[in-house]
Amino acid sequence: MNRSKIALAMSAVLLTLWAVPAQAQRPTPRKRTGAVQQPGAKKQRPRGKQRPGTTQPADASEQLEPASPAPSASVLQAAPPPPTAAPASGTAQAGATPEPLGERPWLKGVSKENQETALALFQSGNALLKDSIFVKAVENYRKALERWDHPGIHYNLALALMNLDQPVEVHEHLVAALRYGPAPLENEKFEYARNYKTLIEKQLARVEITCDSPGAVVTMDGQTLFVAPGRHSALVRPGAHSIIATREGYVPSDMSRTLLPGDTAKLDLKLYTDSDLIQYKRRWPAVTPWLAVGAGVAVAAGSGWLHMQARDNLSAFDKGIDERGGTPLAQAPNLQSTLNRGNTFQNVAMGGYALGGAALLTGAVLVYLNQPQPYRVDPNQKQVEVMTIAPLLGDGTHGAQALFRF
Repeated sequence: MNRSKIALAMSAVLLTLWAVPAQAQRPTPRKRTGAVQQPGAKKQRPRGKQRPGTTQPADASEQLEPASPAPSASVLQAAPPPPTAAPASGTAQAGATPEPLGERPWLKGVSKENQETALALFQSGNALLKDSIFVKAVENYRKALERWDHPGIHYNLALALMNLDQPVEVHEHLVAALRYGPAPLENEKFEYARNYKTLIEKQLARVEITCDSPGAVVTMDGQTLFVAPGRHSALVRPGAHSIIATREGYVPSDMSRTLLPGDTAKLDLKLYTDSDLIQYKRRWPAVTPWLAVGAGVAVAAGSGWLHMQARDNLSAFDKGIDERGGTPLAQAPNLQSTLNRGNTFQNVAMGGYALGGAALLTGAVLVYLNQPQPYRVDPNQKQVEVMTIAPLLGDGTHGAQALFRF
């Protein structure tokens, strides 16, 4: 009897459980708001919120999260929709109010159509960047920049150019990515861009070129920089660079240089006509022939004085002989000394005349031969390189070295 009661009770319980609907036995799922996430899709963060530590402005429009190499690619935001626009179905609205347009200058003057086109190109470039198809990624980023000059596009373009060995362009786009601060990027990306920009500047050389000759065309490595008067300052790869200024009617000015990493070369290009490049030189210093002439005149003048002394002594001797009535010289020692002195002065004077004449003749020939002779100078010799600055790094040494060339 007891066994029968137990069997009946167990049968009743099993029938009761069988009758409960299958849905009632499943756990109640949590309620979700917004769009239903598709299988395999990335989990989206709630809009209107920012990542911790970032300074991205709140925006009601969709963000593009690219899959990118390290460092990660930038996140590009579209402009906020008009206040009257209806929200997209199935999506949650951001809780924060979009910032005014004036606080985000990278949005100013960019139409909604251009933004959408740029976003599509940007996303396509990110996919190519992820797959290491760098040339195509660069093309897409450049096309995106034509529609929207956004710092995030510059940042990702710099990432692609790093893999194509284009350090000068990488620096250019990093500067453009940093111009508005960290707001259009993220703090992490902003710091990476700033640090890499500093590193590139140490690996490149800088040239500062000026030219004041109106109408002169200044080129570097075959590419036109500017038409003078003007100035050009830029980073260039280390190595040999051809820097030339040309103008019709003037001799081309070539200031080619070989630059080392970290060098700063300041070049001032001058143009000259053919007549400007004609200079004159002498065989000897201009004073040398005239010194010979002067020496000849001095010797001749001294000889003339000695000749006069000789004449006076000989005249005194003749007068003394006449007064003594033909007295022998042995009995008149004074007359003998007067005669000797006169003869000596006369002989020296004759020799002086010969030497002075020779000096005068030599000086005249030297003056003729030392006439200025024209010659053409190399225009590069007339150029002045203001200075070349290079850093000095070593054990306990920090500073810069300035090299002046003339």
